[in-house]
Amino acid sequence: MSADHRSRRQALRELLIARELDAILVTDLVNIRYLTGFTGSNAALLVNAAGSAADEKATVICTDGRYVTQVAEQVPDLRAEINRSSARHLISTFSSEALAFESHIATFAEHRSWTEAAPSTRFEPVSGLVEKLRMVKDEHEIDLLRAACTAADDALAQLIARGGLRPGRTEREVGRELENLMFDNGADGISFETIVAAGANSAIPHHRPTGAVLASGDFVKLDFGAQIGGYHSDMTRTYVLETVSDWQREVYELVAQSQAAGRAALIPGAECAAVDAAARAVIDDAGYGELFLHGLGHGVGLEIHEAPGIGKLGTGTLLSGAAVTVEPGVYFSGRGGVRIEDTLVVREQGPELLTLTAKDLTVV
Repeated sequence: MSADHRSRRQALRELLIARELDAILVTDLVNIRYLTGFTGSNAALLVNAAGSAADEKATVICTDGRYVTQVAEQVPDLRAEINRSSARHLISTFSSEALAFESHIATFAEHRSWTEAAPSTRFEPVSGLVEKLRMVKDEHEIDLLRAACTAADDALAQLIARGGLRPGRTEREVGRELENLMFDNGADGISFETIVAAGANSAIPHHRPTGAVLASGDFVKLDFGAQIGGYHSDMTRTYVLETVSDWQREVYELVAQSQAAGRAALIPGAECAAVDAAARAVIDDAGYGELFLHGLGHGVGLEIHEAPGIGKLGTGTLLSGAAVTVEPGVYFSGRGGVRIEDTLVVREQGPELLTLTAKDLTVV
């Protein structure tokens, strides 16, 4: 199965028509990749609402001379123009009265440059139009997400099997080995800098690995992901080294219960804030609500953090086909913390779990 970029562009046209917009200038490179498959570092895309999936003569991509061959290979179904000032060039050739643009992406300086290039064009700011389409993944995207999650699962299993989590190693050593193992298991890249947080550092939600040495009795929190075909996985597991205490068992079980409640709440039509509340209530009821320091989760796909946001301030509802994380945590400053995170796909019959590593309390 391959990506159906034409259908994606047609869906965007339908959104333009519904909002009575003539055309849109897409300048976000991630959105351009989603709509065309192009992966270069400079591009702009002009999508005209009058076009159709069968005849896209009115849709044009522009990039610079470095990507003449690449754009021909990756976007054979669109007309490509070559100009280093890609967005300004497309605007200068635009003939309709009004042009929508991604106002959450464009800078003030870019907007000023565009109005100078086309003083008779009315620029209509829109925000999140393509991102709205990206929230619901097609089966091709889910296959890539599943492959990325499998690469991460396999890497973690191999790290543990070869004794990679043990007292005496540093956080950096563990992180580098885990990243290398993801590449060994087919990853094109890593989703973000791998988090390895041991002992008191595990109470820091986004701790960056240091030379801190793992010790017996430590919580060790691993937050990491693989990237395949541009799609990211995201998973957190927390382990204990050699010996576990009662307080560690208690906090781990609490977070596991919260995470299970969050997963169970992932149903189409659920309010994003309500999903967060379902997981947060478990921790609140135990008296540790102030130690759950972040939102429950986020969308994941071509970006590691994308819509929808699942938190106290989350808006909107979950749609079938959305790929999201569920990642509650409890953090005791100076002592240690636990986070458990999965990547899942919202389905009518219940969420599909993509990160399959076991979540039982594990002493290594």
